[in-house]
Amino acid sequence: MTYPSGNVRHARGRRVEPSRTKPGNGPVTVILPPGRLALPRWSEVWEAREVLYRFAQRDILLRYRQTVVGVAWVLIQPLFSAGIFSIVFGQVANLSSGDVPYFIFSYVGMLAWNLFSGTVTRAAPSLVSNQALVSKVFFPRMLVPLSTAASVLLDFLVSFVLGIVLLVLYGINPGWPIVLVPVWVVLIVLLSEGIGLIASALMVRYRDVGYILPWLIQILLYAAPVAYTVDAVPENLRALFNANPLTWMLELFRWSMLGQEAPPLWQGVGFAAVALVVFYVGAMAFQTWEREFADVI
Repeated sequence: MTYPSGNVRHARGRRVEPSRTKPGNGPVTVILPPGRLALPRWSEVWEAREVLYRFAQRDILLRYRQTVVGVAWVLIQPLFSAGIFSIVFGQVANLSSGDVPYFIFSYVGMLAWNLFSGTVTRAAPSLVSNQALVSKVFFPRMLVPLSTAASVLLDFLVSFVLGIVLLVLYGINPGWPIVLVPVWVVLIVLLSEGIGLIASALMVRYRDVGYILPWLIQILLYAAPVAYTVDAVPENLRALFNANPLTWMLELFRWSMLGQEAPPLWQGVGFAAVALVVFYVGAMAFQTWEREFADVI
């Protein structure tokens, strides 16, 4: 199938070249299947950025439409979660949070965790939720799961502002490490989007992913030190927790927000490497499976 085009462009799955059939014809777009291990051409994704913006805008509007308290849900959820964790782990289990009040310790942990889990859980069903567009309209399908990060980042921003207010109220000065928060946010989004790309592509064929993923996220919430410190973990299990990239994520984020003792350098380097590798693998897997979306969705 060919489409007339005014410019010669190269994009993923497409080769644009001058027509050889009739003199005077303009260039045509030839849609070709992507290679099995080829990554998407980011120039094509950039050209379709308006689609990304529209998907993100729709996701944000639909999320809070016809809700009674609207965006206040963004604040209610982490506040209540931090309050419950403070009671269960701080008072009932009597676990230590160091020299930081347990409530703000839990709240900051929930900030990083909600950014990770929210991006994964919203990206996973995105292709199935937009199956009419995926099966009938040609555009970079990767934009669908990627666009879900916008609403999660908006939620994070609102919660982060409240977190800054809580730091002031508790008299906590994190110091210069707070400037690294944007770095951790980018890495968290890359990690979660990499997982989300794989989950969304798998969910097109296997709807079981929609049942398994929330269960796994719930397990990881307690398997990662979101509401407790690594020091509270028994010695025989501490090495296992320290090998978990989600532990590195939480320790780095808390260091920047609460001014606690800096984690080992290898955790920062390791988390950056894991986030980039997971996103790369997720993008490559998505690209490989994308050719089957229209047939099985």
